[in-house]
Amino acid sequence: MSRPTTRGKNKRHKQGDNGDTTSEILRKIHTTGDITNDDINMLYKICKPVCQGCRVNTKDNPNCFCGLTPPPSGSRKAGLWQKTSDIIQSLGPDPGKDLRDSADSPAGLTNLGATCYANSILQLLYMNKSFRGGIFSVEPDLLKQQPVLDQLARLFAQLHASKMAFIDSSPFVKTLELDNGVQQDSHEFLTLLLSLLEHCLSHSKVSKARTIVQDLFRGSVSNVTTCSRCGKDSEASSNMEDFYELELNVKGLKSLDESLDDYLSVEELHGDNQYFCESCKTRVDATRSIKLRTLPPVLNFQLKRCVFLPKTTTKKKITSAFCFPGELDMRRRLSEPSQVESIYDLSAVLIHKGTAVNSGHYIAHIKDENTGQWWEFDDEHVSNLGFQPFGEGSSSPTSKPDRPESNIIPSCIEAIGVVANGDHTDAVQQHLSEPSTCSHVEIFSSSDAYMLMYHIRGSRKDDAKGNLVCVNKKIEGDVVSLHDVSLPSHLEEELKNFNESYVDACQKYTLKKEMELKRITERRQEVRSVLSEAPVRSLEDPFYWILADWLRQWADNVTPPVLDNTSIQCPHGKVPVSKVTSMKRLSAKAWTMLFSKYNGGPELSNSDYCVDCLIDGARNLVSADSYRDRRTVMKQVAEDALAGRSQDGTYNVSKAWLQQWLKRKILDAPTEADAGPTASIRCPHGELMPEQAVGAKRLLVPEALWLFLYEDAFAVKPDDDLGCSTFPSDSRQCSLCSDELSEVACMEDSLRMVRLKQRQNHEKLATGKSYPLFRDCKYYLVPTSWILKWRNYINATAKNVSSSVKPEMLDSIIGSLKCEKLYVEFWEVSTGVHSRLLERPPDLVCKRGSIFQKSSTTDGLTIITEFDWKCFCEEWDGVEDKGISAEIEFSNTGGSNFVGSSEDIPISEEDMGALDEVNNEAESRQLHIRTCPEVCEDCIGERKSLELMQKLNYCNEDIYVYFVRGKEAPKSVLEASETTFDPDRRVSKRSRKTNSGNQMSLKVSGSTSIYQLKMMIWESFGIVKENQILHKGTRIIDKECATLADMNIFPGDTLWVVDSEIHENRDIADEISDQKMDIQHTEEGFRGTLLTANMSSEPV
Repeated sequence: MSRPTTRGKNKRHKQGDNGDTTSEILRKIHTTGDITNDDINMLYKICKPVCQGCRVNTKDNPNCFCGLTPPPSGSRKAGLWQKTSDIIQSLGPDPGKDLRDSADSPAGLTNLGATCYANSILQLLYMNKSFRGGIFSVEPDLLKQQPVLDQLARLFAQLHASKMAFIDSSPFVKTLELDNGVQQDSHEFLTLLLSLLEHCLSHSKVSKARTIVQDLFRGSVSNVTTCSRCGKDSEASSNMEDFYELELNVKGLKSLDESLDDYLSVEELHGDNQYFCESCKTRVDATRSIKLRTLPPVLNFQLKRCVFLPKTTTKKKITSAFCFPGELDMRRRLSEPSQVESIYDLSAVLIHKGTAVNSGHYIAHIKDENTGQWWEFDDEHVSNLGFQPFGEGSSSPTSKPDRPESNIIPSCIEAIGVVANGDHTDAVQQHLSEPSTCSHVEIFSSSDAYMLMYHIRGSRKDDAKGNLVCVNKKIEGDVVSLHDVSLPSHLEEELKNFNESYVDACQKYTLKKEMELKRITERRQEVRSVLSEAPVRSLEDPFYWILADWLRQWADNVTPPVLDNTSIQCPHGKVPVSKVTSMKRLSAKAWTMLFSKYNGGPELSNSDYCVDCLIDGARNLVSADSYRDRRTVMKQVAEDALAGRSQDGTYNVSKAWLQQWLKRKILDAPTEADAGPTASIRCPHGELMPEQAVGAKRLLVPEALWLFLYEDAFAVKPDDDLGCSTFPSDSRQCSLCSDELSEVACMEDSLRMVRLKQRQNHEKLATGKSYPLFRDCKYYLVPTSWILKWRNYINATAKNVSSSVKPEMLDSIIGSLKCEKLYVEFWEVSTGVHSRLLERPPDLVCKRGSIFQKSSTTDGLTIITEFDWKCFCEEWDGVEDKGISAEIEFSNTGGSNFVGSSEDIPISEEDMGALDEVNNEAESRQLHIRTCPEVCEDCIGERKSLELMQKLNYCNEDIYVYFVRGKEAPKSVLEASETTFDPDRRVSKRSRKTNSGNQMSLKVSGSTSIYQLKMMIWESFGIVKENQILHKGTRIIDKECATLADMNIFPGDTLWVVDSEIHENRDIADEISDQKMDIQHTEEGFRGTLLTANMSSEPV
C-alpha cells in the first residue's frame, strides 16, 4: 500500500512560470503600449485564488490571509495571541496570591535566607495564647523604650490580624542583629530570646506582662546528694534552680518516658567520686539525682539529638526514631507527690529536617488551642494537618512521605504488638504497661523531632487553685481566647490602615486584570471578524490595497498603530506592480471596518494601479534582457582571453579581477563588484604597475570587452577615475616603481647569498645533525634557543621568509650568560665582579665509542666548534675573546657512569677493539666539561630555588584525576601518573569515559589541601571522601592536611583514585555545610547579636 503524499500540500511553489508570464506581459506592453484588464489582473496577481490552510502567510498571493492568527487552540510568545497566563503575568505580581485564606488560618513568616530556626520559635510563642496576650498587654511607653518588645508586638499583631498569608519577619530579625545567612540552633535561640524578653518585660508596670515568661515557662529542680551512711541530704540539696526547658538525652533511648527516667535517674558516688558528708565528717558513698520541685504550665523538652564524636572531633545528629505521647502525666515525676493531676497535652513539635548538625531546615507542628487542629508552619507555607500532629491518617508511614513518620496508638489494648517506626515495639509496650497510661493514650514517633512542648490540661480559671501544687507561680487573670484578644490601640489602627490599603491593591489588580482580559477578548474577536470579511469573492467586486506588514501588526498587537499605506505608494501616488508582494487585497467591507477605526491611509482602490510604473518596468525589463545578452557574449570573450585564444588584445586589465568577474552571476544590471578592473595594476603614481609587483598580474583583452567593462565600471562609480584607468597595450611601466622593485630584488638577492654562505660555513649546525666531540679540543658554548632561532632564519624559504625572525647579535647574548655578582677576597682585601657562567654545560653521552652532546629542546647551551664560533663572531657581531670556551676532560673517579645511556646497536669487529678500549678507560674515569669562565653555582642555586618556589606557588592550574573502576589502574594511567608533565604538550581538558574509568581535569593551586582535592573529587565522581584511595603513580596520598605542593603534585600531573566502598554514601551538601559552619566559627553562636548584648561572656 502506497503512502499518501501530503507533504506538498502547503509547500510554496517556485515562481518560474509566474515570472515568465510577467516578463511576457511586460515585453508586450513595451512593444504595443496597450494595457488590458487581463494584464492588470495577471501582473497584480488579482486572479490568484483565496488561500485556505496555509501554514504561513504567503507573499506572492495578495488574496492570502492565512497565518495572521494562530489556530483556535494555539498561541504565540508575544502580542495579542499570548497564553492567558502570560498576559496575566505581564500585569505584574498578583497581591491577591498573598491573601490569607481565612481569619482562622494562621499566617506564615518569610525566610530571609537561613532564618527558619527563628521563624519556628516565633510561631511557637505566638500560638501560645497566654504569651501572646501578655505581649499585647505591654504598655505603649515601654514599647517605645524597648525596640525588641515593640517589634515582637508588631510581628504578633500582624500574625494575628493581617490579611496577608505570610508576614515579613525582617524588622524583628534586624532588631536582634541576627545574620540572615547563618543557620543557628533553635533551642539556643529560644533560651536566649526568653532571657532577653524576661529582662525587657521586668520594667513593665502591668503585672501580667511583667512575669509572663516566668509564669508560663519557669519550673524548678534540685540537685539532691544523699549520704549512704547517715541518710542525710547535703545542705545544697535544699537549693532550687530554675529551668525553662528540660534537656533530655536521646542516644540509646526510644521514648520520652525512657529519657525522663534517664534524666531523673540516681547516680552512685563511690571510689574516687565519694562525697564528703558534713555529718559523718568523712568521704562516704552517696547518691545524686535531680528532683523536680515545680512544673510550669508550658513544659518544654529539648531532645539532645546532637552528639560529639571524639574520634573524628565532629558533631553528628542522631536520627533514630523517638516515641512521645499525646498525653503526659507528670504527677509521679514530681519529688513531692500531689493529689492534683498534672496532665499535660502535646501542643507543639519542633522538627529539624536533614542529617547534618549545622544545616537542615526547621519546621513546627503546632496545635491551635481554640479549635484543637494542628498546623504545619514551614516559613511562608502553613498547612492544616487536621486533629493529628503529623496529619490525618499518620498511622500509615507511607501516606505522607514528606512529613516525619508517626504512629498513633489509640488505646493500650490496641497497642499490643504494634511496631512504632519498625523497631520500637519494646518501647511502646513498656510505656503502655504502666497503669497510669492505660486510658486512650496516643503515641507518636518521629526521627526528626527536636523539641516537644506540652501544655497543662484544664481550664485556665482553675489554674489559681489547682496548679499551685505543680506551678511555681500562678498566672494572674484569665487567659482570653484567640478571638477575644484585643490589640494595642496604636497597632490596631496601623493594621487597619494596612489591611485597607492591601485589600484596595488586591481589588485594583483584579479590576485591572478583568479589563485587560476583556480588551484582549474584544481585540481577538475584532481580528477574526475583519479577517473573515477580508477576501474579495469575485474579480468584479471593488477592493482596496493594504500594506501587509501593517495588517500583520494589526492582527498581532494588542494596541495596533495608525493605518499606513505610504510605503506601497509610488511617486505618482498610485500602486506600483513592484510592491505586489508587500500588500494584500482587501474587500470594501473589511477596509471600511479598519479605516473607520484606525484612520490613516491613503486609500488605494482597485483602480489605482500605476500605468507609468508599468511602462517604466517594461522598458527596464527589455533593457535588462539586452544587458544579459551582451554580458553573456562578453563572458565568452573573457574566457578566450584568459585561455590565450584571443589574438586581438589591446587593453590591460587585472587578471585576478577578470577571473572573479567571470565567476559572478549574470544579472540584469551592473553591480559595485564590476568597478575597478584596473585598480590593482595602477601604481601610486598613476601609471602602469610593473608586473613583477605583488598582485600586478595583467592580461590584454579585446577592445569590445574593455569598452563593456568600462561602461559598467563608470555606471557603478562615475566619480572613480582612478579605479578605471585605461592602459592600452603600448603603455609603459612606471619607472619609479621599477627602480624600487629592482632595489628590493637586489637586497633580497644579497640576503639570500648571506644565508647560503652561513649554511655552507655551518653545515652541521644548519641541518641540526649531531657530530662527535673529542678530548683536548677547544669548543665554545652558545644558547640553544639562539641556535634554533638562527637555524630557522637561514633555512627560511620564499614562503616563510617574511615570518622568520632575525636572531639577536652574539655580544649581547653571550653577555646575558654571565653573572656580575660582587665578591670579596678577604685574604687580599679586594672586591670585584667575578663574571661567571650562569648556565651549566650540557650533558654528554657515549654512543658507539664516540662522545656526543645530549640533545635538548630549547633550554640550556649547545657545544659548537672553534671554527663555528669564529664564523659566528664575524657574521653576528661577536667578540672572540668574550666567548665561553669549553674542553672535554676525563676526571679520575672511581665511578664508571657516563651521563646518559647508549643504545644497543650492533658494531663491526674492527670497531670492537676501539670500543673496548674506550669502555675500559671509562671504568676509571668520568666525562667532564671544563668551562672558561667557570660555572657560578651560587647564582644557579638561587635561580633554581626561585624556579622551584614559582613551581610550588602555582594557582588555578589543571591536574587530571582518573577514576579507576577496579583494584588496579591500567598501565597507561600508571605511566601518565609517574611521568613529569611537559608544559608544551597539548592535553585534552574534557571529561573522558573509558572501559576502565573516567578522567576529569580539576582547577587547583599549590596551596590546595588534599582534603579540598578530595571534596572536588567527591563532587565530580560522587566518591565519598572517606572511601577515596588517591594515588600518584604507585604512591598513596593520604595526608588530608597537606597541600598539593607538599605532596609534589604540580600542574599537569595525573592522579588516580579508587573507591574502597567501605563507608556508606552520604550527601556532599552535609559535608560542605559542616565545613562552612566550622569556618564561620559556629561555636560563637549568637555572639555579637542583641541576644547576648546584655549577657555575660560565659556561655549560656
